[in-house]
Amino acid sequence: MLLELFPYLSALLIEEVERRPDKVVLRTRVRAATAACQCGHSSARVHGRYVRKLRDVATGGLGVVIELCIRRFRCENAACPAVTFAEQAEGLTSPHSRQSPLLRGVLTQIGLALAGRAGARLASAVGITVGKDTLLRLVRALPEPGVGEVEILGVDDFAFRKGRHYGTVLIDMATHRPLHLYDGREGEDLAVWLRDHPEVKVICRDRSSGYSEGARVGAPQAEQVADRYHSWANLGQAVEKTVNTHRSHLAEPPSQLAVTPEEPQVVQQPTELKICEPAP
Repeated sequence: MLLELFPYLSALLIEEVERRPDKVVLRTRVRAATAACQCGHSSARVHGRYVRKLRDVATGGLGVVIELCIRRFRCENAACPAVTFAEQAEGLTSPHSRQSPLLRGVLTQIGLALAGRAGARLASAVGITVGKDTLLRLVRALPEPGVGEVEILGVDDFAFRKGRHYGTVLIDMATHRPLHLYDGREGEDLAVWLRDHPEVKVICRDRSSGYSEGARVGAPQAEQVADRYHSWANLGQAVEKTVNTHRSHLAEPPSQLAVTPEEPQVVQQPTELKICEPAP
């Protein structure tokens, strides 16, 4: 039953299961009699033992802790710089990690979705105790995704410190994924990036002359267009400028509105009811 719930523990021998008020503890050890060193040689000479604790995903609202008895072997390869080495359970342990790969993946996804404090609160609601700094550290440890081919590139600036310090962000307009950040709003840096990506066909940018020159030098084959936001912003500014220019030609609203006399209301008198006496 346990192996059906925890298939990644198939390489371990579960010796004891203890349920505590806040968690479930599995006491285990590795089934194999030998272990392989980083040099590739196997060894069966046990140098010592210690208990390693790994946290796993919650089950039934309770946290799961795997107490794994780790053996330290003596490497029999004389040319190996490591005299001793600790065994690793494939698919479960990695050097210096205190979390199972499954839990690490879950926490990474929570960190990507909600970041620090909000992610920690959600993890606590499902039975996983984790700090906000740990979630952020897991997110930072993710490898940078490859840029790939970009046909439509978005270029815009952003503020490190509004009014004083600005930078530039490059975005793949097909996937809306940020590709690159650099300090400043100079066209030379944009031109350098574009030379490494000759597949760019369209550059969507704002009205900056620096971006215009950088796009012309770095990607002369690309068409430069204005994005929707700046198109609407330019239209709004043009309309406001035109209205302000011709404000003097606008008619002033009348000071007092003409009051139309109210028509007298006709009050209908109630109809008198005549009571007819019955004929004798």
